[in-house]
Amino acid sequence: MNFNLSQMPDRNAKPRTNGITMVMDKGLSIPEVHNFLSVSGPHVDIVKLGFGTSFVTPNLREKIEVYQSYNIPIYFGGTLFEAFLVRNQFNDYIEVCKDYGIKYMEVSDGSITIPHAEKCGYIEKLTKHAIILSEVGSKDAAHIIPPYKWIELMRAELNAGATYVIAEAREAGNVGIYRGSGEVREGLVQEILTQIPGEKILWEAPQKAQQLYFIELLGCNVNLGNIAPTEMISLEAMRVGLRGDTFSLFLNKEEA
Repeated sequence: MNFNLSQMPDRNAKPRTNGITMVMDKGLSIPEVHNFLSVSGPHVDIVKLGFGTSFVTPNLREKIEVYQSYNIPIYFGGTLFEAFLVRNQFNDYIEVCKDYGIKYMEVSDGSITIPHAEKCGYIEKLTKHAIILSEVGSKDAAHIIPPYKWIELMRAELNAGATYVIAEAREAGNVGIYRGSGEVREGLVQEILTQIPGEKILWEAPQKAQQLYFIELLGCNVNLGNIAPTEMISLEAMRVGLRGDTFSLFLNKEEA
């Protein structure tokens, strides 16, 4: 850090397995990637090329190589996995990831229906090729999954070999663990945490109020995802109590 401050929370250092920040890249240009990482690189743990944007991104290989040159893991959005799967191209998906040097893969079923045992089978197969993040929850706001089912699905996917389970929210943060307004379904989140270790969950939290909720609930080392590149530095400041929303969170009032 740039100077010394007392009473700072114990933020895990990179490379970290807990307290990770996943950024969603929805179409940055190569110069924009360089600019973004020149400022935020020390705080970014993983980057997702959102949904199926990698299919239409010009100079994709060069862009991926830029991220890799900063030692930032990158992966394709789960929608692309589903697009391959629904076309019976599962093995092609593996080969594409290998070709581009992708070491992380997301397994999701937010846009198509996959029997859960089959989904777990894909997770198990893909663990031979990459680190797996599996997404739980539907992109359909009308499809409400009860808490016991979230727990059952998450547990099974972790047992199948997923390193993290992603709690679905879409890029807008208005489905899954959130209401349409973006408000956190607090009862759902807290019930999940009674059974699933928080360090194994990556909470999609694109909105500031959502990020604040999880930092207050689980501390500075909560795993957060779907963060916009422009929000990275402000999020890291929020994590360590250097933004108004969390200013007093880590202070010892008797010493301050």
